[in-house]
Amino acid sequence: MASHRRPKQPSRTRVTVLTATAAAAVALTSQAAHADPKPTKSEVKAKVDKLYHEAEAATEKYNGAKEQQDKLKKEVDALQDKVARGQAELNTLRGELGSIATAQYRSGGIDPSVALFLASDPDSFLDQASALDQLTVKQTEALQKIQSKQRTLAQQRKEAQDKLGDLADVRKALGENKKKYQGKLADAQRLLNTLTQAERAKMQQEEQRASRAASDRVELGNEAPASGRGAAALSAAATQIGKPYVSGGSGPNSYDCSGLTQWAFAQAGVGISRTTYTQQNDGTKIGRSQLKPGDLVFFNGLSHVGFYAGNNQVLHAPKPGTVVRYESMDYMGTFQFGVRI
Repeated sequence: MASHRRPKQPSRTRVTVLTATAAAAVALTSQAAHADPKPTKSEVKAKVDKLYHEAEAATEKYNGAKEQQDKLKKEVDALQDKVARGQAELNTLRGELGSIATAQYRSGGIDPSVALFLASDPDSFLDQASALDQLTVKQTEALQKIQSKQRTLAQQRKEAQDKLGDLADVRKALGENKKKYQGKLADAQRLLNTLTQAERAKMQQEEQRASRAASDRVELGNEAPASGRGAAALSAAATQIGKPYVSGGSGPNSYDCSGLTQWAFAQAGVGISRTTYTQQNDGTKIGRSQLKPGDLVFFNGLSHVGFYAGNNQVLHAPKPGTVVRYESMDYMGTFQFGVRI
C-alpha cells in the first residue's frame, strides 16, 4: 500500500543557513569579479616616487633636528665647562675667606660675621647691613666676590638645564622623523616587492639609463653664472656625479639633496646650513626667469633642492635608488623659487 505521508519540509534554521551561504558565495564571486587588478609597473613606480618624496621631506626634518641637536650639544658642553670652572673659582674664593678666618682665630678668635657667613648663604648674609658693618674692607670684598660668583653660577646652571631640556625635545623629534622616513622607505620597498623580479630589474635598468643619459648627453648651454661662489659650488657638485643618494648623506661618498648642496658650497669656501628649510634663507630669493648656473633651486614644498646648471637643467641628488645626476626641470615637480648665494 502506497504511503501518503507528506515529504518533510526543511527546517527554518536550515533554510536560513543555506540562504546565507548562497548570499556569501554570490558576494565573494562579485568581489572577485570587481577586485582591483594588480597595479602596473608604471602605477607602482608613481606610488613609489610619491613615497620617496614624502620620505625626503621627513629626511630634511630629520637633518634639521640633527643639526639643532649638534648645536645644542655644543652649547650644553660649553655651559657645563663654564659651570665647572665657576665652581672651581668659587671654591678658591671660599678658601681665601677661610684663610681670613684662620688668621683671625690665631689672633684671638673668628669674627662672628665671618663665622656666620661660613655657615650660611652669602646672598642672605650680605643683605644684613648690621653684619656688614662688622666686616673689614678685605672681608667685604671677599664676600662680594663670592656672592657675584654664586649668582653667575646659578644662572649658568639654569641655562644649562634649560638647554638640556631643549636637547631632549630635539632628540625626540629626531627619533620621530627618522622613524617616519624609514617607514616611508619601507612602504616603498613593499610596493616594489609586488612587482616580479623581471619588472624590478627593468625599472632599475631604466633608472640607470636615465642617469647615464643625464650625464652623457646633457646640454647645459653657455649661460654665465651670477656669482663666482655659485659657479665654484656647481663645479664641485659636478665632480660627484654618479655617487649614490642616501637619506642623511652629506658626502663625500653619498648624499641626499641638501647634503650635496651644503658639501659643494663648502668646497667653494662658503658655509651654508644643512636642510632645504634653512638653505632657502641662506641667500637672496629669485624667480625662475632670473636663474643662473650655480643658483639653488627648490621644489615640492621645499622638500627638495638642487643646483641650476643652465639650459633648464638641474644637478641634484634625486631619490633613493638613484645617483647624483643632471635632470630637466620639467621632471622635477613643483618649482618654488631659486636662491642666489
